[in-house]
This record gives sequence, C-alpha cells and structure tokens, in this order.
Amino acid sequence: MAAIRNSLLAFSNVFSKSTTAVTSNVGIKFQQIRNIWIGRWMTRDVKRRRLARDYAPERLRLVALKRNNILPAEIQTLATKQIDETIPRQTALRQLTPRCAVTSRGRGTVIKWRISRIVFRHLADYNKLSGVQRALW
Repeated sequence: MAAIRNSLLAFSNVFSKSTTAVTSNVGIKFQQIRNIWIGRWMTRDVKRRRLARDYAPERLRLVALKRNNILPAEIQTLATKQIDETIPRQTALRQLTPRCAVTSRGRGTVIKWRISRIVFRHLADYNKLSGVQRALW
C-alpha cells in the first residue's frame, strides 16, 4: 500500500511541475480553468456576433435582392429561398442582444460604451470613463 502511495506521489510531483496544479498531502488538485467569457449568455452572444460578421456581406446582398420591387418576382423568391437555405438564422442583426461586455447583463446597456447602466455609473463615479463626468448641480 505504501509503495502505491509513494509511486502516486512521485507521479503527481512530476505532473505538477509541468502544469499549474496545486498539490496537497492527499494527492493532486487541479486549478480551475475558466473561459474568457462570463457566462453562457455571453458565449452565445459572441458566437452570434461572429456569425453575423462572417455572413454580413452575403446576407446584405440577398436581402437587397429580396426587397427590391423592380426585379421580377422569380428573382425575389430565389433570393428568399437562398437566404433560408444557406444563411443561418442567427446572423440577423435583430437577433443580437446589446449585452454588457463586463457583466453580460442583457438589459439597460449604454450602447456607446457597450456596458450596463450599473457599470457605467460606477465607472463614471470614479472618473474611469474619458469624457464622462457625473452630473453636479
């Protein structure tokens, strides 16, 4: 039993030197790895923004063909059909929610700075936003 424990400790010592792990008397505990984004809503928003950016030129061209009243109806229906078949639905700009880049809050965002009203007020109070001053009267 002691031989197994010693071999496991030796293995964990070698493994901890190669990665950022925290060792203890019992064995090895791994450090938690977090994503860049705050939560699943922000991850989804970033994915939608990336899709919208990738498909923007093609979508704009097809929507212009679809809404053009001068063109024949066959071309408009072909453009509509191509939009439905080839372009993902999540690339529409109306699907993008203006989320706070700091807290991922979906409501009450100040669009110019892309942060929520709560974070905006906090940063404005401590003079962290250039060109923004707290109202005094």
